[in-house]
Amino acid sequence: MKQRHFVMPIGLLLLPLSMYAQQTWQIDPAHTNAEFSVKHMGISTVRGSFTKTTGTVQYDPADLSKTMIDVTIDANSIDTRNENRDKDLRSPHFFEVEKYPTLTFKSKTAQASGPGKVKITGDLTIHGVTKEVVLNVDGPSSPVKDPRGNMHMGASASTAVNRTDFGMTGYPGVVGNDIAINIDVEVIQHAQESANK
Repeated sequence: MKQRHFVMPIGLLLLPLSMYAQQTWQIDPAHTNAEFSVKHMGISTVRGSFTKTTGTVQYDPADLSKTMIDVTIDANSIDTRNENRDKDLRSPHFFEVEKYPTLTFKSKTAQASGPGKVKITGDLTIHGVTKEVVLNVDGPSSPVKDPRGNMHMGASASTAVNRTDFGMTGYPGVVGNDIAINIDVEVIQHAQESANK
């Protein structure tokens, strides 16, 4: 699946990563998107996204082992551009959002996997079931400052899961089991927070 990479407007100030060791960044929901894709009857690919993602990232470019990620996704924010399908995905056939309103990811380890790449292992919880997964991350980008003095970084991450591992077994043979997940994330550190560090 094609990855989208973080881009900031030309003219923003580029700053060295070393200035921002061991700091906490907030996920920017307005510029973060969690996407997934799944096969329908083994023929076509259905794509969707979750439009409400929040969380924090602890990042130290000098020591990746100190990286910590805590992400929460609103399951009810699922959007496949088809109202009837989205209602079904929110039902007990799949995400059962009334009982399990969120998806979460909490990292456990992080290590470099190549130039500009990080492998992050953590616990993914979907439909009340927690499984260990590995995120393959491109980034993060170098931090940049916006006109208001806020700092921004971005990254793209991907992984794959089997939906039946999380207790979602609706429509076997119709909905594929293998789910590809791609997350484009932007994190922000507000000017006041940066000043207090």
